[in-house]
Amino acid sequence: MQLDKFTDYALRVLMTLAVHTPERMPASAIAKIFQLSEHHLSKVASELVRGGFVSSARGRSGGLTLARPASQINIGAVVRHFKRDDPVVECFGSNRSCLILPACGLRHPLREAQEAFFKALDRYSLEDVTRSGALLAELTTEQNQP
Repeated sequence: MQLDKFTDYALRVLMTLAVHTPERMPASAIAKIFQLSEHHLSKVASELVRGGFVSSARGRSGGLTLARPASQINIGAVVRHFKRDDPVVECFGSNRSCLILPACGLRHPLREAQEAFFKALDRYSLEDVTRSGALLAELTTEQNQP
């Protein structure tokens, strides 16, 4: 299973916020760090807020922060939130037009593989994947960017 850019960026935002907690970070600063479109990263941030992973504050001292401790943010839950409408194969979604669908033996193994992917991610929290906090914090600081 492959993560799309939107999900990849969401995980990068969460990791960045985790190592800079409790400091608020504007989406524009995170976009600059990763050399991404500010507009696109704002959409990612909005979806993270909608999913309850991130809190957002407007204004001069505004920005993004984690909505709860990193230990309580499950990586599997984040990926599920972003990939919920993105089936592994067309027939898992609304497209049921495949000619071999009635006799296809791939649906079960593919569904099993997809669930195994999520179960593996379910074993990790945001805290687990940011254990190298000092180095991650250094790498995700604006002044270290070109």
